Amino acid sequence: MVAADPTPVIFGRELRKTFRRDRKTLVHALDGVSLEVRAGTLLALVGPDGAGKTTLLRLIAGLLTADSGELRVLGIDVAKRPGDVQSRIGYMPQKFGLYEDLSVRENLDLYADLHGVPRAERAARYARLMEMTALGPFAGRLAGKLSGGMKQKLGLACTLVRAPPLLVLDEPTVGVDPLSRQELREIILNLVEREKLPVIISTAYLDEAAGCHRVVVLRDGKVLAEGAPETVTRLAAGKTFLATPGPGQPARLLQAELIDRADVVDAVPEGGKARFVLRQNAGDGDRGARGLGGAGVTAVPPRFEDGFMVLFRQSHTAATAGGAVALERPLAREKGEIVIKVGDLVRRFGDFTAVDHVSFEVRRGEIFGLLGPNGAGKTTTFRMLCGLLPATGGTLEIAGLDLRWARDEARQRLGYVAQKFSLYGQLSVMENLEFFASAYGLFGCARRRRVAWAMEQFELSGLAKLPSGQLPGGYKQRLAMAAALLHEPEILFLDEPTSGADPIARREFWRRITALAEQGVTVVVTTHFMEEAEYCDHVLIQDAGKVLAKGTPAEVRGRAQPASGRAATMEDAFIAIVQEGRAHAREKGQGEPAR
Repeated sequence: MVAADPTPVIFGRELRKTFRRDRKTLVHALDGVSLEVRAGTLLALVGPDGAGKTTLLRLIAGLLTADSGELRVLGIDVAKRPGDVQSRIGYMPQKFGLYEDLSVRENLDLYADLHGVPRAERAARYARLMEMTALGPFAGRLAGKLSGGMKQKLGLACTLVRAPPLLVLDEPTVGVDPLSRQELREIILNLVEREKLPVIISTAYLDEAAGCHRVVVLRDGKVLAEGAPETVTRLAAGKTFLATPGPGQPARLLQAELIDRADVVDAVPEGGKARFVLRQNAGDGDRGARGLGGAGVTAVPPRFEDGFMVLFRQSHTAATAGGAVALERPLAREKGEIVIKVGDLVRRFGDFTAVDHVSFEVRRGEIFGLLGPNGAGKTTTFRMLCGLLPATGGTLEIAGLDLRWARDEARQRLGYVAQKFSLYGQLSVMENLEFFASAYGLFGCARRRRVAWAMEQFELSGLAKLPSGQLPGGYKQRLAMAAALLHEPEILFLDEPTSGADPIARREFWRRITALAEQGVTVVVTTHFMEEAEYCDHVLIQDAGKVLAKGTPAEVRGRAQPASGRAATMEDAFIAIVQEGRAHAREKGQGEPAR
């Protein structure tokens, strides 16, 4: 038996990298980072936006050079021979360069040509990649016609086309639905476990990091923790609890009360309850955590995400996840008032039906979740609700206005945050707000007042002159939401606003959304983070344009098969419902929906 090679596949010591943001500001992207990755290891990089994850991966890929420190990849000194590293490893950036006017097979051919893969080896290699990614039936489809999840799988296949000895993945699951994310995760785990391929991956999903062999937690370019995920999880031992809301109280309100407390590190809704982590050990078990709200408090085992939040708070002076938003003019709510009414909504593009007889209602002050896999028709539904796209059939009423006849008037009463935030990267934070205020018809004193409100409520004052293109993801999210609220809309549409956002930014986002809903703003949101559906009053799951399920989170969760040793989650329910819907479609001969 051959002994394992003790030489690390990646060895980095005291790596430093600085960027100049402007004439006066230096950003220390990496500040003394050290790490090792060995053969057959899956290592995850996690941390908030701006932590240095992408910079570190680009150094490893030979695309950047460290200012100082030592970095060897596959035994190669990256500073001296970056080209040798680039020619050997497989690197998949966040925006992988697929050619959308080429088919799946043609993209593979292109990358095989670029990497010099002999033609004699391609047939067998392609067959393995097509089987691994389940893209075989779609080999002739144009890449531009693939869903988000399928594009990510094709990007991974193109990265693997030359069988690299090291795989470097920068957030490969960002922006994909839970089913596609599960498939990608299984592909990566199989590569590590069966083929002993070392993989280093950055991710915004902490449950993904929990399933890796090792993790490196970064913040502001420094390593906060490195080791097995359990070392981080243990930081929350004796500090983690579930609280049951009082009668009639949504879990998100109890969560908001808890996360605002100085003695609570973190709080999230979970299964109709509020999961929270204390700053200090309770000391007296469940009794030590009582009095923190809710009808009952029970201790629960910690998870990686709990330990991550403890670690983050230990390294940061902030006591809470971010302040709530206070509207200048809160909206009065009449019990049961319906503000969005959708009936048999249909949208066709030629012979393709993107939205197929969708119906639902949303009441004032509700948070309504529109969920589904990539390509399910969510964004098309959103665009029709916002008056940006006419419906082929059905009815659409927004705030009592029929969108067939009063589209412009209805748009004045709603705000919209698109997936890519629609900000102007060359304009400063202040200039973006002033531009959007003018676009909404705000001028003079009214514009100055509303821009000042937005700067204060979203804590943007210190960044007023910074171009929005240079903002970290979490601050782009804040600015986009601030811009959407300038004209004081009564309905807010949010299309995957947390895609790619780190856990800290997501908590800040939902604290603000909860506050808006309590002040009468109606919120419709799409998300691929199924735990975020627990903030909603009602959710709808659709696939291939059809409604598969709708109801409260508890009702939807009830359709999942209980997992071994734990209660079913929204993600369990989502996957079960989509798989069941697709199986039913196949039985009816409707084919396989795009994945």
